[in-house]
Amino acid sequence: MDTLVMVAQLLLGLSILVGLHELGHLLTAKMFGMRVEKFSIGFPPKIVGFKWGETEYSIGAIPLGGFVKISGMVDESLDTEKLSGEPEPWEFRAKPAWQRLIVMLGGIIVNVLTGVLIFIALVYNRGETYYSRDQVIEHGIVAFDIGQQIGFQDGDKVLDINGQPYESLSDLSSGDALLSDEGYYTVERDGEVIRIDIPRGFINSFSNQKSMSQFIDIAIPFEIREIDPKGNVAHLDLKEGDRVVAVNDKPIRYFSDFKQVLEENTALSVQMTFQRGEEVFTEPVEVSPKGTIGIYVNPYVEPVQRKYTFAQSIPKGTERAFSVVILNARALGKMFTGEVSTKNVSGPIGMAKIYGDTWDWVKFWSITGLISMILAFMNLLPIPALDGGHVMFLLYEMISGQSPSDRFLENAQKVGMVLLLALMVFAIGNDILKIFTGG
Repeated sequence: MDTLVMVAQLLLGLSILVGLHELGHLLTAKMFGMRVEKFSIGFPPKIVGFKWGETEYSIGAIPLGGFVKISGMVDESLDTEKLSGEPEPWEFRAKPAWQRLIVMLGGIIVNVLTGVLIFIALVYNRGETYYSRDQVIEHGIVAFDIGQQIGFQDGDKVLDINGQPYESLSDLSSGDALLSDEGYYTVERDGEVIRIDIPRGFINSFSNQKSMSQFIDIAIPFEIREIDPKGNVAHLDLKEGDRVVAVNDKPIRYFSDFKQVLEENTALSVQMTFQRGEEVFTEPVEVSPKGTIGIYVNPYVEPVQRKYTFAQSIPKGTERAFSVVILNARALGKMFTGEVSTKNVSGPIGMAKIYGDTWDWVKFWSITGLISMILAFMNLLPIPALDGGHVMFLLYEMISGQSPSDRFLENAQKVGMVLLLALMVFAIGNDILKIFTGG
């Protein structure tokens, strides 16, 4: 069932984004009087479809993409027989270069607008919930395995990143920080200010969501607030204000310690030590397969909650959306230099894992908005068979006054398709490798 939820979210998210992307091409083509022969979400074989006017609309059996077939255009179908004659007025090739450029940018523009609107809506409806810099400095951090590898220690107070103050705890593990050149953290430890350098390629340590939880967290002491009557500790005589102080003799000081030890002991029985005032007692407790025991806690540190008006949400959401593009561009550049590992390239399996095995609409739209911006960026790359490849050739035509031959465009399309197929095979191979290696 968990796998079905992941697959369902991936297919729904991709269907929305691919449908809107191809709709951008269709609407701009029709706006300039071009004939659109086919509009498909998914690749053949066709599952279902209908014809409305001159266009056949369909859903294909292979859901990882889609296409729009515009008359008189060299596309992935490589159907060039109809291009041998003189251009008809309704054909793509008969239109001015600037109109063809807008058509090729139509899908990218729609993906950008979709991503921006999703982020604006999320900011407006959800606002922000985060631990602030002041809270991190006041309470210090807990350093896990990955954090300890670069020199963090429990109790460190992180003052800034690259000499600049940050806003929230999540900024410390953001792509902006991890991708910075010669980046570093300034830390106060036992009254002394020290520097912790961010090693070259350190971002490769964050290959999955689990690894993010192995970096650092704010130090949050906690106590029991409420007992779930159906939980695994309902039979114990626990009361509000009791504290968990150890699990299997491992000391528990902060909530992050507690979460980590439960995740390490899912579906197992542990010896859990509680404290009530001066009294200390130990009981056997079954940890659920989801890493819970059925208690609600009172943290001693409450996150900052910030709401935005609709007017404030527009620039904030737009900034978030485009930051995704900027970070992906930087990561791609560092991938060519070897600083970012190509193992970070994920295919459909990796994308499904990002959506997760529980259906959370806020998370669904957050990831869908992120993927929409990434799709826009990737489609703009000057690779034949992508929109960016067509844009590159059209810009050449507009600057030079000469258009590439249909033969050249056909061969370029073939090369681009081979490159994309190789990239897809590589990405899926990465996904499969991560399954067997636990990545």
